[in-house]
Amino acid sequence: MKTLSRVAAILLILVLAAGTACADTLSLNGTIEAGETVPVYAPIGGTVESVSVEQGMRLNTGDMIFSYRTDKTYASEDGKIAGVFVQAGDDAETMTERYGADLYIEGNSVYTVSASTQKAYASAETKMIHTGESVYLMSKKGRYGVGIVTAVDGNNYTVRITENDFITGDVIYVYRDSEYSAKQLIGRGTVARANPTAVNTTGAIVNVAVKNGDEVRRGDLLLETLTGTFDGYRMSGTSVTAQETGIVASVSVEAGTVVTKGDIVAKIAPISGMRVEAPIAADDRKDLKAGDKVTIALESDETKTYEGTVRYISELPEEDSETIQYKVIIDFTPDENAVFGMSVIVTTAE
Repeated sequence: MKTLSRVAAILLILVLAAGTACADTLSLNGTIEAGETVPVYAPIGGTVESVSVEQGMRLNTGDMIFSYRTDKTYASEDGKIAGVFVQAGDDAETMTERYGADLYIEGNSVYTVSASTQKAYASAETKMIHTGESVYLMSKKGRYGVGIVTAVDGNNYTVRITENDFITGDVIYVYRDSEYSAKQLIGRGTVARANPTAVNTTGAIVNVAVKNGDEVRRGDLLLETLTGTFDGYRMSGTSVTAQETGIVASVSVEAGTVVTKGDIVAKIAPISGMRVEAPIAADDRKDLKAGDKVTIALESDETKTYEGTVRYISELPEEDSETIQYKVIIDFTPDENAVFGMSVIVTTAE
């Protein structure tokens, strides 16, 4: 009889212990959520060339989000690059103020004539000079050449020598015909060294396509710029890239969109901020606290489990819940199987 009583007592203790163990194990249904979204700002103004992402796409650090369409400056004449004073990241206007130009081109015609109609043949036609007209040149020393009128200021005008060479200081007679007829004499002038052509642009330099001494043809690319300036003149290129791995939460630009510096162009949900959110009943709230370790299992595949740590439990109940419930926030280290929006089962250790 005593033996039976002892057995019954032991069984009762086991049942109570099992009940206590079950009561100590808490199970919650949760969802993998983005803890935060990080805005991506336009580092400089400009026009969007292309967008490489869509909402919901996963990005790794360094992946391109979008690229800018640059403003391009081309060579206005054939010649040689005589000076490059800018580099990527520079503010073009600042460099122009400092050096007089962003770069220079020495044209293939390196001489110019400063002429006047004072010694021209006395007729209305020879006193009327036209910008852009071709003229024929002859020096007192018997050198001949061809030029083009590049500027007119009253009786004075400038001729750019395009064929044959003269010497600085040569006195030149300027004619309208290749026969050098006296009645076609339109003036006289002196040969001087032609000034290099200054090339200026505006905005932030993102690409310098030439270097000192390069031969260029008219229409060759010289510079590429974007609107505004980079912070601290730090060149960040024509592409905006992801700064960490995450999921694209939203994109607010498309090809052709004009952005200004500081505009929010996208929002990224970092993988590093991934967390589990789960509701907990008011009666169960006392059984869980910040710092507790939990096990997280994917509802779609319970063999995929993660160790989690309770970050905090909200002090205010959820407003849209029919019953009194609080929110539990749980940190964990995700892998490629964990995706935002997945349902999970959270259990506490026995």
